[in-house]
Formats: sequence, structure tokens, C-alpha cells
Amino acid sequence: MKTRVTRSGSFIEAQPYKGKQKISLQKVNIKKGILTSILSLIAVTQLFPLYWLVVFSLKDNVENLGGNVLGLPRVWRWDHYVTALTNSQIPRFFMNSVLYSGITVCMGGILAAMAAYGIIRMKWKYSGLALGIFTLGIMIPTHAALLPLFQVLDFLGLKGGYIGLMLPYVAFSIPMSVMILSSFYKSIPREIEEAAYIDGCGIMQTFCVIILPIIKPAIATTSIFAFLGSWNELLFANTLIDNGIYKPLSVGIMSFVGQFSTQWGLIGAGMVISTFPTILIYFMLSNQVQESLMAGALKG
Repeated sequence: MKTRVTRSGSFIEAQPYKGKQKISLQKVNIKKGILTSILSLIAVTQLFPLYWLVVFSLKDNVENLGGNVLGLPRVWRWDHYVTALTNSQIPRFFMNSVLYSGITVCMGGILAAMAAYGIIRMKWKYSGLALGIFTLGIMIPTHAALLPLFQVLDFLGLKGGYIGLMLPYVAFSIPMSVMILSSFYKSIPREIEEAAYIDGCGIMQTFCVIILPIIKPAIATTSIFAFLGSWNELLFANTLIDNGIYKPLSVGIMSFVGQFSTQWGLIGAGMVISTFPTILIYFMLSNQVQESLMAGALKG
């Protein structure tokens, strides 16, 4: 801010021009308004499919097939949820999906964490080759592996049961988890492990007591990817499972489609039930995922 000297020798401080301040504030408000409008539009776009799915499940076929596609139901048919939970096999399909996803997250997470730790934190000759093999696992599309996998599981007598679907789920969840955990392991100072070794810890004790608590955000991230990959998977489940007892929820909902008529509201209710756990898991682990992304951004 400029000052000027008068004849008497006193200093007079120049007053700022208020017009420029008003213009700058108006520009800031306009930018905030535009940004808020864009973010609101994105939020509505993201939430609209969930809204449509819920109202779809509460309508009958007349409304869903043209009478009232996007609006609220004229008659709220909560009986679709009652039928889905009591007069169908959805509870069994739901528990099968919980079993498949739980085993995938637990087994895949443990194996991936140990494999990535051995590759990144231990010095051995073929660590780079092992990491390259896991990287190739990400590049192989599931469609290309479906036929060989079907033949191998059929030959071993594992096709059509729980194990025959758990093995592919766990195997296909490991490569992505190894890649995420490997980048996280690289950011951990080796002095932490050296101090643990000096205190008398072995490799497994160091891994379980020291390393695992540090990589919890990364494990949460890999757990979400593994859960979503197994919970929403349809191709393997529809091909490898031919008995209704072992079907997951994604395949079980398809059984509601009849040959001559289909109750679309009932299918919508099943889809809402299938979607709820994914939303719940994300809200439970969202803070861990954000910490993982922030840590990766700062350390990377």
C-alpha cells in the first residue's frame, strides 16, 4: 500500500480502491458457483442409478415397462422385498456370496501381503521375475482363462462346488493386490525392520507385528477391490456352478427371469439387496482407502 508526504511532513496512507475488491470477490463467487454446479451435477449423475434401482424394485411390471419409468411408484410394493427374502432362495444365494467374497478377501489378502513382502523386502535372485509373473496375471483377461480353467477344474473334480469357484476368485485377486502392496512396501524405511531384528524378532514376527499395522490402508484398498471383484462376478459363477445350492447372488437373481413372464420388481429387489453390502463395505473402509491414496501420493 502506497503512502504520500504532505507539505507539513505528515504521512497520509492511501486508501485501497474498493471497486477492485468487489470485482475480485464477484469473480471468486462466480467460480465457486460454477464449481458447485459441476460437482452437484456429478453427484446427481452418480446417485441417479441408485435412485432408479430402488424405485424400480417398488413398482409392478406395468409401471416399469412404460407406464412410469422414472417417477416414484404409484403403489409402493414392499411385498417384493418380503417375497425376495422369504419365498425365494435369495437368502441362500446371499450367504453363498458372503462366503465366496469373505474367503477371497481373507485368503487373497494374506497370500498377496506375504508374496509382496517376500518380493520387495527380501533380497533374492528371482524377485524381479516373480513380480513380472504377477504383473502378467493382471494382463490376462478372464475370458481367455475361462475354458482352460473349466477343463482343469472338471478334470480335478472341483467344478460345480464351493472350492471350484473360490480358487479362481482368490487366484485372480492376488496379482492386483500384489502390485498395490508392492508400491506400499517400497515406501517403508528398512530401519524399522532392522530395529526389529536387533530386538530379536524373526521374519514372520516382524511381518505380523511391525509391517502389517503399517500397511493397513493398503490392505483396506486391496480388500475393497477383491470384494467387489468377487461379489459382482458373473462369468465364472455362471459357467463353473451348475447347482443351485452353490450359486452366488449374482447368478441366483438370474433365476427370477421366467420363460413366459418375469417379475421385474422382484428382480429389482434382489439387485438392491445385492448392492447394499458393497455400499456398506465402502463406507466402512472409505477412510482407509483415502489414507492409502494420500500416502501413495505423498510418498510416491
